[in-house]
Amino acid sequence: MVADLELRTGKELKRIAAELRKMDDKQLKKEFSKELRAAARPMVPAVRQAIRQIPSKRGYSASGLRGRMSKAVKLEVRTTGKEAGVRIRVDGRKMPSHEKALQAYMEGLKKPWRHPVFGNRDVWVKQDPKPYFYRTVRPLGAASRGQVNKAIDRVAKKIS
Repeated sequence: MVADLELRTGKELKRIAAELRKMDDKQLKKEFSKELRAAARPMVPAVRQAIRQIPSKRGYSASGLRGRMSKAVKLEVRTTGKEAGVRIRVDGRKMPSHEKALQAYMEGLKKPWRHPVFGNRDVWVKQDPKPYFYRTVRPLGAASRGQVNKAIDRVAKKIS
């Protein structure tokens, strides 16, 4: 699951990334990545908190599903390649092998799922989605988008 922060145009970030590669100014690249990361950083704890607040009859446990999902939240900043941008994601690769898609099921991006109750294959229960990701990220997106655009403007001025 990924939330991309939309910029004025994605092409602007790619253009600036290409210019930074041409300039070979490591300090400016580092500064640009740092500013992009700072713009999106407040979203990570907000998403983690939203995951921890998903209703559960058993309460929150760091070793439970919600604990593992909150540990899988990460911030990615890429200034090169086709997927240049800033991302917040609940990374399924950081989940156990049998739980890699559960964050998408929990958000409701996939159909509701069912599972055995405490491993008892004779008793199954349907699990309803509990959306947490997009409702948390959308309100924070406007402020982050503004900060990302300011960072793009600052770097564009230095490049020019």
